[in-house]
Amino acid sequence: MEHAADMFGTTPAPSAPLVDLKELHAKIGQLTLEKDFLHSALSKAGSLSINQ
Repeated sequence: MEHAADMFGTTPAPSAPLVDLKELHAKIGQLTLEKDFLHSALSKAGSLSINQ
């Protein structure tokens, strides 16, 4: 009962995000460019049979 009020107290906000969003967005952009490039190259070569 002595520490019951501690359960409902505020928790400190994290000082920094757990993940670096700039790094994740950069990686998403890189992978998108690579996918588009490969899709285009395979389409030109006639090796892509599935239209995505």
